[in-house]
Amino acid sequence: MKKVITAIATVTAAAMAVTPVMAATELTVFNSKSEIQTQFEEEASVYSEDKGVDMTVTMSNDPVITHMGTKYSSNDPYVLSMVDAKDIYTLTPEHGIDLSDLDATADTDYAIEIDGKVAALPFCVEARGVMYNKSAIEEITGEEFDPADYATLDDFKALLDKLVEGGMEAPVAIMSEDWSLAAHYLAQWIEEQEDPEAYIQKLLAGEGDIINNEKFNSLMDTFDVLMEYNYAKDAAATADRNTSEDMLAWGDVAFMFGGNWDWSLIVQSESDSEMGMMPVPQNTDDGTNEKLVGGGSKYFFIDNSVSEEQQQAAKDFLNWMALEDDGQDFVTNSCALVSPYKSNTLDVSDPLSVSVKAYADAGALIPNYNFMPDDHYTTCGATMQKYLDGKIDREGLAEELTEYWKGATIIEH
Repeated sequence: MKKVITAIATVTAAAMAVTPVMAATELTVFNSKSEIQTQFEEEASVYSEDKGVDMTVTMSNDPVITHMGTKYSSNDPYVLSMVDAKDIYTLTPEHGIDLSDLDATADTDYAIEIDGKVAALPFCVEARGVMYNKSAIEEITGEEFDPADYATLDDFKALLDKLVEGGMEAPVAIMSEDWSLAAHYLAQWIEEQEDPEAYIQKLLAGEGDIINNEKFNSLMDTFDVLMEYNYAKDAAATADRNTSEDMLAWGDVAFMFGGNWDWSLIVQSESDSEMGMMPVPQNTDDGTNEKLVGGGSKYFFIDNSVSEEQQQAAKDFLNWMALEDDGQDFVTNSCALVSPYKSNTLDVSDPLSVSVKAYADAGALIPNYNFMPDDHYTTCGATMQKYLDGKIDREGLAEELTEYWKGATIIEH
């Protein structure tokens, strides 16, 4: 009997020695938000160890729809993808799963629904406006700066003149990137329309009369003033973003159009300046100069062709991000963003997001228009770059935009 027991023990030990270790569930994530790639990679490493998954985060500098198209054509989809809202309408009808049953879904007002199903969940709340360096403004003017006092273009320009007189040679920086010029600044002309959808239909029919549109001219009047006081106006369309962000942080300039996502770069300057964000100044009386433009931003969807284990891992991550302490800390503190989830009550740490949250809480956000054509920011961005460099005038800008829209196709929704 002793020999039999010994033999069984020997065989069992041998079997255990060759039993393979179960591989961790692979959770591949696409990140289209470049400024948080480092934070996301670091968090993925910790999350993988804590949750027993193999989480990797990939970023691409190609347009989202191009990169995702390549992945799908090679049958190599991401398990979880974070893309822009317009991409959700293009990708998820074919590739996404319904997220209606997630706890995170019930915790936000910003989910995207398509055909009665929840197609995507937001990563953050973001907004656009004019960023300002309060410390620099007050140091030069000797007066307390309240952005509400400069809602009109006339008052804003008077302040710029005062800053120049006080020694700030050029108080403005303008980002030259096509996405900033077109997807962010120029898009506001459409978003401020009384009925953006109806106006888009006029543009598509060649009937938008851009050059005589009140909102177009109001925003371009402001843009002209920003150009006039731009520190890089001699080479405006090639201005370096990092340089501009650094100049704003240190008070070499006082204003720059952008969004709270810019804090991830500004904070690297280690400046202690007091900063914030204000609406785009305009000579208007309809209240649009008292609101930022924004809402839910960067949306997650889960691919329907990956395994059930991978889909569940992605769902777990979304619930973790929205509801668990570490996930909330990742969004609010590590990424310095405003969470779109109600249960996240952490105070935002960066001053730009503090401004955004204040406007959002007050209901003072003009909604994003999420259905721009896929080539909108690249094509119209190039047109705006020509305008920024003085190669075309406002009439030429309106003509090029008119021709673009007559041949455009918006995202189906």
